[in-house]
Amino acid sequence: MMLNYAEPVYRPPSEAKSLIFQVTLGCSFNQCSFCDMYRNKEYSEKTWDEVKAEIDLMAKQLPDTTRIFLADGDALNISADYMVQIVEYIYKSFPKLERVSCYAMPMNLLKKKPEELKKMHEAGLKMLYLGIESGSDIILKKITKGATAETIIKSCRKAIETGFTLSCIIILGLGGKTYSEEHIKETARVVNASSPHYLGTLTLILETGVKQEFLTKFGEEFHPISDEEALIELHNLVEQIDVKEKMLFRANHGSNAYNIAGTFPDEKNAMLEKISWLKEHPENVRPEGFRAF
Repeated sequence: MMLNYAEPVYRPPSEAKSLIFQVTLGCSFNQCSFCDMYRNKEYSEKTWDEVKAEIDLMAKQLPDTTRIFLADGDALNISADYMVQIVEYIYKSFPKLERVSCYAMPMNLLKKKPEELKKMHEAGLKMLYLGIESGSDIILKKITKGATAETIIKSCRKAIETGFTLSCIIILGLGGKTYSEEHIKETARVVNASSPHYLGTLTLILETGVKQEFLTKFGEEFHPISDEEALIELHNLVEQIDVKEKMLFRANHGSNAYNIAGTFPDEKNAMLEKISWLKEHPENVRPEGFRAF
C-alpha cells in the first residue's frame, strides 16, 4: 500500500529521490499569475491523525529513507508547533533520515517569529525553497507575487539567520523584452542582498491554464524574449551577481534553452566564458519540444 496523493504533486528537482508527505494541500496564496501548480486545489491542512497515519505507513515500507519533502506549496504556512510535531515524529520514525525540507513563501517566513523558525529548524526542518522570481517591484506587482523586493530580501535573510539552508529560484524572461534590463538588474540586487546557499533559474513558459491571466494582469502588451535574449539575461545575471559567501548556481531546469552550472564566487568567470561559448554555438539549444515549466 502506498500513499494516496492528492494530485498533482510538485517538488524541487533536487528532491527527486525524496519521500513526499502532503501536510498541506494547495497554496494559501495561489495568486501568482505565472503559476498554475495548485489552481485546481483549495488550500487545506491535513490533520495530525492523517499525517501520522501516512508517516507510520511509509516508515514500515521505506524505513531507510534519508530525505523527506513536505508538500504542497505552502507547508510553512502551518503553525510552528504543528510543524515541530510533524518533523520530530518523522525523525523518530525514520532512523536514517538526514533532511526534511519544504517550500516557503516570503509572507510565511515574515509572519513567523525568529524563535518559531529556530524551533522548527532545531526540530529538523533543514532546508527551504523560496521563489524570488524577480527583484523588480514593477514585475512583482504585475505577476501578483504578493511580495516586494525588500520583503523578499528580509524573508531570505530571516531564513538564513535562523539556521536554514536556503535555495532560491528566479525566472528568466519574466518581464518580457520591455523589462528585461530592469528584471536582471534588480534581481541581481536582491540575490546579492539575500545571498542564498543555492540559486537556480527557470525560463518563463506560460502554461495554458494561466496564460490569459498572466497577460491580463501584466497590464500592457507582453513580448516574450527569444532564446538568444534568455542567454543574454543569463549572462547579465551571472555578471552582476556579487556574493562573498559560497552559492551554488544551476541553470539546468527543463524550461531553460541552455544549461550552465557553477559556484559563486569562484567559478563566476568560468560560467561567463561558458555562456559566451553558448552564444557562438546555438546548436546546443534544448529543443522547444523538450522544455517544460
